[in-house]
Amino acid sequence: MKMSREQKYRLIEEAGEEEIALLKQQVKQSPWRQQYHIQPHTGLLNDPNGFAYYQGEYHLFYQWFPLGTDHGMKYWYHLKSADMSNWQDCGVGIAPGDRQDSHGAYSGSGIEHEGHLYLMYTGNTRDEAWIRHPYQCMAVMDRQGQITKWEQPVIGEVPTGYTDHFRDPKVWKDGELFYCVIGAQREDETGSITVYRSADLRQWDFAGELNTSLPRFGYMWECPDYFEMDGQGVLLFCPQGLQPEGDKYRNIYQSGYVTGSKMNLDTLELQHGEFHELDYGFDFYAPQTTAGPDGKRIIIGWMGLPDIAYPTDHQGWAHCLTLPRELHLHNGKLLQKPVPGLASRRGSKASFSGSLTGRQQMPDFAGEAYELICTYMMQEEQTAEDGHTVQDRNTELTGETSIGAAGQASSFGIELRTGGTEKTMLTYDAASKRLTLDRSASGQPVAEEYGTTRSCVLEQPLSRLHIFVDVSSVEIFVNDGEAVFTSRIFPNPDSQGIVFFAEDGTVHLQAEKWDYHR
Repeated sequence: MKMSREQKYRLIEEAGEEEIALLKQQVKQSPWRQQYHIQPHTGLLNDPNGFAYYQGEYHLFYQWFPLGTDHGMKYWYHLKSADMSNWQDCGVGIAPGDRQDSHGAYSGSGIEHEGHLYLMYTGNTRDEAWIRHPYQCMAVMDRQGQITKWEQPVIGEVPTGYTDHFRDPKVWKDGELFYCVIGAQREDETGSITVYRSADLRQWDFAGELNTSLPRFGYMWECPDYFEMDGQGVLLFCPQGLQPEGDKYRNIYQSGYVTGSKMNLDTLELQHGEFHELDYGFDFYAPQTTAGPDGKRIIIGWMGLPDIAYPTDHQGWAHCLTLPRELHLHNGKLLQKPVPGLASRRGSKASFSGSLTGRQQMPDFAGEAYELICTYMMQEEQTAEDGHTVQDRNTELTGETSIGAAGQASSFGIELRTGGTEKTMLTYDAASKRLTLDRSASGQPVAEEYGTTRSCVLEQPLSRLHIFVDVSSVEIFVNDGEAVFTSRIFPNPDSQGIVFFAEDGTVHLQAEKWDYHR
């Protein structure tokens, strides 16, 4: 049932016990609750927030509307972990309802300073005419985990030339000064990013707009994130309003990055290359990064999209977060790899090795929550001038699903969560190096108006797949992170089969699969 505006903008305390009990019962009966991904107890989860390493642990918050699956009164919900695999539930981190966040504590970031974790976020407010007035606010967490909101916003006005779509501060420190980038929309309804400076995290000065080579690239840039790796500057952001171009920009909204020289903090100029999407799947948005104690940059995203209906919307809950991933920079592009700590979830193991021609179902690999590593040992053969066959190469393909490819198969791949007429299919075309994820038969449909396949052309022949399957999602890492496909799927609980296939030839397959549990 559609919620009214008044229902959506209530605090938890304003809901009755019967309403909350009914919501919990709906969630409990959902067949698509995840086994090992972060998901809300009830209601809607969206952007990851405040991601930071503090006091020996990773702290992570997410946007949460507890009373339904609409975008209503948002809280920050708090988790922490030492290994980014096993997360401790810390409860509500930031509750809205004060003057500066009367209609929700929206997205923001965290930074450690002088032994405390500072959490800068957008306070959402609406006046009597329902006109938005955003404030940039601050809350501080002490060593005991107690979070206190400051009474006054740290940025109380939208700068001249921008609309009230002004949100999602991401903070970092350079030298003696703090900086933050904020997603913005110009008055001509084009997307941009603004930059602020501060000496103490309390008084912020508007420095200006970030100068990029993308002056008209969508109508709003959400969730900006700037950091530096290997002497280069990296800017993540989510442009809304891009039109599809071939395989690119197929989702309702996009999430991606540019890399280049470090941001000039005096002129606010960022010299960069082309915009790259972070993920080639159906459901990835609003990512946020942090640096761990070893300096490695970790990214985590929302496994969902705004303004899209999902099958769990009528079951009392919606969305989850992606698995955390390590970022690496190679030739101007970001590679993503699952964090090593996830291996702690590995349970019972099944293995297979052999030649594959046609289709082969793998009964020992059946399941609904697992990590799969397949290696196709690809052996291309050529005919020499004397007519003899010689081996051209032997290329290892691995992944967490690890797949190897061999022989002269024109295409090969894998079908996940098969059963009856259901399957989620990943197919690699060897001639074009095109990898395609097809969820047209994955179960309950999602956003079919935006298409049922996603593809990308790999720079190198497919050599590695690493696949994580959960009850209602797949995350596919390709060629050590060259490409990632993240997608929600909603199959029948009985659809748990796995099929490997090769067309017009043979591949040698080595596969290992580990069960995962809560």
